[in-house]
Amino acid sequence: MVSRSSKLAAAAALLLAPMASPTVGATQPPAASTAVEAVPTLGPKPFIGYFKPMPRAKLSSTAWGAAEVGPRDPRNGLEDGSMTRWNYWDGQILKGADGKYRMFASRWDQALGHKAWGQSLGVSAISDTLFGPYRDRGLTWPENQGGLGHNVTALKMHDGRYAVVVSETRGGDVFVSDGLDGPWTQLGTISLDQSRFQLVKTPGDAALRDTPTATPAKPANFSVMLRPDGAYQIVPRSGQILISRTGILGPYTVMGDSVYRGLDGIPQRDMRAFEDPVVWFSGGLYHIVVNQWRERRAYHMISRDGITGWRVQGLAYEPGADFIRYADGARNNWNKLERPGVVMENGHVVAMTFAVVDTPKDDQTGNNGHGSKIIVVPFDGAAMDRDLAGLP
Repeated sequence: MVSRSSKLAAAAALLLAPMASPTVGATQPPAASTAVEAVPTLGPKPFIGYFKPMPRAKLSSTAWGAAEVGPRDPRNGLEDGSMTRWNYWDGQILKGADGKYRMFASRWDQALGHKAWGQSLGVSAISDTLFGPYRDRGLTWPENQGGLGHNVTALKMHDGRYAVVVSETRGGDVFVSDGLDGPWTQLGTISLDQSRFQLVKTPGDAALRDTPTATPAKPANFSVMLRPDGAYQIVPRSGQILISRTGILGPYTVMGDSVYRGLDGIPQRDMRAFEDPVVWFSGGLYHIVVNQWRERRAYHMISRDGITGWRVQGLAYEPGADFIRYADGARNNWNKLERPGVVMENGHVVAMTFAVVDTPKDDQTGNNGHGSKIIVVPFDGAAMDRDLAGLP
């Protein structure tokens, strides 16, 4: 018998399906939605159902990018409008006391192609409005390893200072500043306590127990948050929960194996392809959205304590679902949506950021009119939190 939650998820997929692009290029991988795989939904609708239409804007049909993307707003988010200098990635947004928005991101020379992401540098950008356009203000820590930084994220700390955390190309380095405009200095590097479990690379790798001297995986895809109880929490690529009650540098106790392992609604067949988790707290619940890059599909999970009892709360997003839409009926279909981030205001998610590419990454060889940028998509987090408030 099919559960009510599965029926709801399937219904949501059917509602979105007519908006999908009718054709896919020969080099385009098939959309994950073609698998018609229901995702359990606990509330009245899945996460993807809370995205709102994009702000009204003059759409361009001549902006760089593949035709499949469709007419789009080049002033949304952060991009190199000419696609002659930079590919942009990551994109955490924080609002300043002056009402302006700062985005913390990474960039690298587009002429080198997408595979040169390992050379990316940490940058900051500013905008008068949440949705952009964001103006690149240059390197965030130019005197530290030449500005090296990838997997960039940012948050306000318990003492009122701000922190930017980088992983993947660095070992979990933390930069701090009294204000969002810097200057930024390196506070240190995140440390781990593996007395319970080993930190592993992906959810497909089994974590060793009770082996504090085991070699940890390289820090990657760190999503960092300050919990309501004053502790810091990291969810890395592996989907493990890391908790520090002694400050942002840790040591962070690795609380267990990946929370995705064995979880109903999370496909278990290709666990090494999960990446780019984002964790936050809203509406009395902890949330994780995580992307399965090979299937190009992301999942939403919730927990009461942020450590145990995780449950799947529907499909988060997928490129073929056409959730990036405008009031006039236009749709955007980026080839990949990665590095999701949340923008919080008044305790709720008001927008999500994505690093997007217009073609398969292997096709982005540089100087060919294709690349990556950061987009900002409106989200009705207040409605989602109301809808989930009554869950058992």
